[in-house]
Amino acid sequence: MAAPRETMLYRPMKGFRDGLSILGAGCMRLPVDADGRIDEDQSTSMLHLAIDRGVNLVDTAWPYHGGESEPFVGRALQGGWRDRVALSTKLPSWLVNTRSDMDRYLDRQLERLRTDHVDLYLVHALDRATWRRMRDLGVGGFLESAIADGRIRHAGFSFHDDLDAFREILDGWSWEFCLVQVNFMDEQYQAGIEGVRYAAAKGLNVFAMEPLRGGVLAREVPGVREIWDRAPVRRDLADWALRWVWDHAEITTVLSGMSSLEQVVRNLDHAQTGLPGCLTAAERALYAEVRAIYESRIAVPCTRCAYCMPCPAGVDIPTCFETHNVAHMYDATAYAKSQYDFFLHSGPDGQPAPASACTECGTCEEKCPQHIAVRDRLKDVVAHFGR
Repeated sequence: MAAPRETMLYRPMKGFRDGLSILGAGCMRLPVDADGRIDEDQSTSMLHLAIDRGVNLVDTAWPYHGGESEPFVGRALQGGWRDRVALSTKLPSWLVNTRSDMDRYLDRQLERLRTDHVDLYLVHALDRATWRRMRDLGVGGFLESAIADGRIRHAGFSFHDDLDAFREILDGWSWEFCLVQVNFMDEQYQAGIEGVRYAAAKGLNVFAMEPLRGGVLAREVPGVREIWDRAPVRRDLADWALRWVWDHAEITTVLSGMSSLEQVVRNLDHAQTGLPGCLTAAERALYAEVRAIYESRIAVPCTRCAYCMPCPAGVDIPTCFETHNVAHMYDATAYAKSQYDFFLHSGPDGQPAPASACTECGTCEEKCPQHIAVRDRLKDVVAHFGR
C-alpha cells in the first residue's frame, strides 16, 4: 500500500494550489533493458509509486533516452495519473532554427506526451550564445503565445554557462522559474548559489538539477564516509547531498533522475524531512571537510578560467580537464567518460574537440595562469578516456 501523501513536503509556486513537491521525478536516467531501451514496466512502477507518495512534478525533455522519454511519460501517465502531476518538458533550443520551429516542436511534444498542455515549459540548455540566438528568433513572443492559447502554463529555462550569462538571461525576459545545476560540490559552478539567490530575489522559483552530480556524490570514496559518520544522525550519502540542497529556502524543488525502485524509495524517505534550514551549523561544517577530501583528489588544477581558449585545434581544454577530474575525484570513470563523449566530438569546425585533437602547439601553456603543462595533461586525458 502506498504511503500517505502527507509524507511529502511542498514549497510554494504561483499557479499551484498545493505547491510543488520538494522532490521531482526526473525521467532522463530511467532503468533500461539489455538493448538500452526504457524498461517500461519497471519505470512505470517507479513513477506511479513516486506519485502515490506525493511527488507532483514529472520532468522530461525531447532528447532524453534517445527521444523515447517523452513518449514513455505520455504512456505512463494515462489512466488518470496525468491529472495528479505538474508535467515539465523542454524546447530543444539547439534544434530550433526559425520561430515556426518552436511551435512545431511544442505541438509534437504535446502529441508525444498525450496531453493538451504542459504545466512547466523550459527553453532547454541556455548559455549566452544560445539565449541570444533564441531571443533574436522571437522565443519570448512564442512563449507568450503558447501561454495565451493554453498549450503551456508556466515558462522557464534550464541553464549551462557562467553567472554573468545567467544574469543576462534572467533579466532578458519575464521568466517564472529556472532550472540550474546545484549541489554541495557545485556551490560556485555555473550559476551557483549566488545565481540561485539572484533568481529568488527577482521572484523566480528555482529548480535544482544534479543534486547528486549524476550520482557520483552517492559513491563511496575513501575518507568521505568517516566524516559524515561523525554527525549525531547517521545518513546515507544521497541523503547528505539532497539535504544540502533542501536546506536552501530559495530552492523550490529538486529534480532527481532516479534509475531504480530502490532509489525512488530512498529519496522519498529522505524528502520527508527536507525543510529549509534542516541542517545544523555543526552539520554544515562537515560539508567543507568532505569538499576538501574530493578536492584533494583533483588530477589537474584547472579553474576553468578559459584563458587557454580558443585552442587552434578546437580542443575544449577546460571540459577535457573537468571530466578527467570528475573521474579521479569521485572514482567515477564510466560516468566521466560518458560526459566526455557527450560534450566533445571529432568533427566539423566549430564542434568542441577531445584531447586527442591536440597538435601540441603550446599556445595554451603560454596563457595558463596556473602554469599547467597542458600538453602533457591532455595526453593523460587521452590515456584515461581512450580518445
